Amino acid sequence: MIRLPSLSSLRLRFLLAVSLWVLLGIAAIWISAASIFSAHVEQSYHEELEVHVRELARLTEIAPDGAIRLSRPLSDPRYEVPLSGFYWQVTAPGREPLRSRSMTQGALDESIAHSPEILHRVDSGPTGAAITYGFTRRGPAGEDIHFVIATDQSELDRLIDAFTADLALWLAGLAALLLGTGLAVIAFGLRPLDRLAAAFGRLRRGEALELEGEYPAEIAPLAADLNAYIRQNEEMVARARVQAGNLAHSLRTPLAVITDEAERLTERSECAASGAVLLDQARAMEQQVEYQLARARSSAGRKRSGKGVVIPEVAVPILRAMERLHPERRFTMRATGCEGLVLPLDPVDFAELLSILLDNAGKWALSAVTLTFECDRKGHFTAEIEDDGPGMAEADIARAFEVGTRFDRAMAGSGLGLAIARDLAEAMGVDLAIRNGERGLRAMIRFAGDGVIE
Repeated sequence: MIRLPSLSSLRLRFLLAVSLWVLLGIAAIWISAASIFSAHVEQSYHEELEVHVRELARLTEIAPDGAIRLSRPLSDPRYEVPLSGFYWQVTAPGREPLRSRSMTQGALDESIAHSPEILHRVDSGPTGAAITYGFTRRGPAGEDIHFVIATDQSELDRLIDAFTADLALWLAGLAALLLGTGLAVIAFGLRPLDRLAAAFGRLRRGEALELEGEYPAEIAPLAADLNAYIRQNEEMVARARVQAGNLAHSLRTPLAVITDEAERLTERSECAASGAVLLDQARAMEQQVEYQLARARSSAGRKRSGKGVVIPEVAVPILRAMERLHPERRFTMRATGCEGLVLPLDPVDFAELLSILLDNAGKWALSAVTLTFECDRKGHFTAEIEDDGPGMAEADIARAFEVGTRFDRAMAGSGLGLAIARDLAEAMGVDLAIRNGERGLRAMIRFAGDGVIE
């Protein structure tokens, strides 16, 4: 399916501008050329008719018997062909008019020939409208002899129409050639932008660490500034994560002291209530510290891999680790149709997200955990982790992603896993949801970006 460029596309704007310029230029050439040719042909016809009417007068003789005759035929043989569109006529008072052999019907209006000066007009001829020339000359007896010559207007129109048709055909070819050249120029001129877009795509998919390639002088500063911004942003994020980790570490010791003192207060009857409140708040602070430490450990100081997530290879080492961590559970994977799919996501973050969800499923499963990858040719992707455990109440599902949420205190854990998973999903731009499945709990990761099947 051909994708048409959007209205905001530079390529479309240039194409419209080139098309408009070519159409205006071709139209101007067509109008001016047709006008110049028409004027030239009309002038040539008029000059030819004026020459022929003078020739007609020069060749006309008055016989001794008073009859009008020509000493010889006109030089143009078309006046001898019946209804050829070229006609002449000589008339004089009291004499039989003399007409060309081409005029087998009708007659020419001699009123145009009423002056010694040659006059012309478009008049009615034997076969339609005709360009008529005529003038008068004194005969031997002082009478006016009328010389009239005519050419069908259709002859002139035919020449002009034929030229116009040929000109239109030639100009259409020229317009197509100019438009093709314009398209080639646009494609060549915008190729650096296409390369820049491809570099952005590689950067977004994690295949590169910065914008790669060399660009023209007009674009090179933009690419350089973007690369500088990318590096600066990575450094700022890395520093922020390190500082968050350092802050969490620095709070650990004072928080441990506060927790210890709160536990001692709870042992004294006169301040047990206050100690319990203080202990609850200290434990809430401890959960937050542990949460920030876990997030900082997952990304602080980490470089981007420059590679996207490859399905299903990303899950193979994770499943092996889960089998060792939960030996009494069976972990299986299905990825039919997704082999070789590359998602433009951070592979480390995605692997950590899978690890958290698979570990959580392993804790609650009775015997089996299933990881299923589904995708289509457009790159839309879904990962489902389903266990055969007891599932969760709908009210608990709504609170599952909150920091420190634990539904079974006897189960090992800090209540931070799903909260971290939520943050990872938001950072990568994927949808994360959990709901009860057919057997147990089902966690779903959905990505609607542009994955690539290798």
